[in-house]
Amino acid sequence: MSNKSKDKDLTQGPIVKGLIQFSAPLLFGLVFQQLYNTVDTLVVGNFIGKEALAAVGSTSPIINTLIGIFMGFSMGANVIVSQYYGANDEKSVQDAVHTSIIMSFFFSVIITIIGIVSAPAMLRFMDTPDDVIHDASVYLEIYFSGAIGLIFYNTGSGILRAVGDSTRPLYFLVFSAIVNTVLDLVFVIVFNMGVAGVAWATVIAQVLSSILVIVVLTRTTGSYRINWKKLKLNYPMLKNIIRIGLPSSVQQGLTAFSNVFVQGYINKFGSAFMAGYSAYGKIDAIALLPMQATAMGCTTFVGQNIGAGKIKRAKKGIKISLIMSLTFTAVLLLPLIIFAEQAIMIFNSEPDVIYYGTLYMRFVSPFYLLSCINQVYAGALRGAGDTRAPMVIMLGSFVVFRQIYLYAVSNIFRNNFYPILFAYPAGWIVCSLVLYIYYRKSGWEHKQVIIKSKTEADMETD
Repeated sequence: MSNKSKDKDLTQGPIVKGLIQFSAPLLFGLVFQQLYNTVDTLVVGNFIGKEALAAVGSTSPIINTLIGIFMGFSMGANVIVSQYYGANDEKSVQDAVHTSIIMSFFFSVIITIIGIVSAPAMLRFMDTPDDVIHDASVYLEIYFSGAIGLIFYNTGSGILRAVGDSTRPLYFLVFSAIVNTVLDLVFVIVFNMGVAGVAWATVIAQVLSSILVIVVLTRTTGSYRINWKKLKLNYPMLKNIIRIGLPSSVQQGLTAFSNVFVQGYINKFGSAFMAGYSAYGKIDAIALLPMQATAMGCTTFVGQNIGAGKIKRAKKGIKISLIMSLTFTAVLLLPLIIFAEQAIMIFNSEPDVIYYGTLYMRFVSPFYLLSCINQVYAGALRGAGDTRAPMVIMLGSFVVFRQIYLYAVSNIFRNNFYPILFAYPAGWIVCSLVLYIYYRKSGWEHKQVIIKSKTEADMETD
């Protein structure tokens, strides 16, 4: 492969060193990506008010549902590129890249239209209070008008990660996060644009990051270069991307959609509880980043090594990834519990908001260790091309089980929010147990490898 100064071959060298070098930029990148919504929340909570904070927080399930649907297909492209890259099949790598770019354009148009049209109805469906729903609608409509930036950035950075380049996406996110922060403050404090200003700041920053990553893919000399003159849809490759990505898309979309129902249960306890949950959610999202970065690194590591036929090395990488994830998360737990109140106060200083946010954080955070297990094993299975099992297991745990649980406890313990707090940990427990059993017993490493020999791939695309 060419352009080795930026991309990274994870099929050779020390496993621990390779995973750390690859996953560390992923972690920092995820931190800066999370800063988009976190900075939004900080500015809204401190310079606009409690109702505006609740409004922005209540939009997260809707945004995550529609974006999650696309991200599943993006995962399919990532898996395919990483495996073909590991197999040194340059033609198939470029076919996968071109097909992914075209697919991203069509998805961005669809998601923008659906997001804008469905925003008010979805907010009403979640029982969003009257004092919140207007600002929430404004935020959603503006956010989805710029969905193309988010989608193209994630597609482009996913391609770079698939070939082992996790550094440049980090640089782009640092730049765009700074832009987002500056624009947030200018639009809200100087121009008094309210929630709309926060939304526009996020959209502009995301579009800038997408432009940067597309420029890099256009200028690279590697096999993953976008050649605009030769850009065309490869239907066999599209079929593979859909076959691998559809289960993940369904899982991520429905899991995120199930959070709409969770938000509905939370909304019943009023705007203070909503704001406390929203503030906790931003801290929770940051606390989960180390395990997510490790799982993403594991996906690429497994993909490249499965593509290269190095199954034993792939399995060693999975074990090391799990140890890394558990270690990083355990280190975070103590300060999260001790300084929970101070962390919530960053977002809002009202006593009732601080109370609910602190309660949620101290109750849920010890269960993060369980989430490490399901994140890493799901990432490993996806890297091997087995996306159906994680879909079924995660849907069963995060959607079916969680909704049954919430329905039961909300009827048994009426007007008591404590059982609601356990909804997420309960799903993590079930998911981690079932995924572990599947990983150990299914023989996944021999089932779903998508790589064909170079000769077969050429024959199929001729």
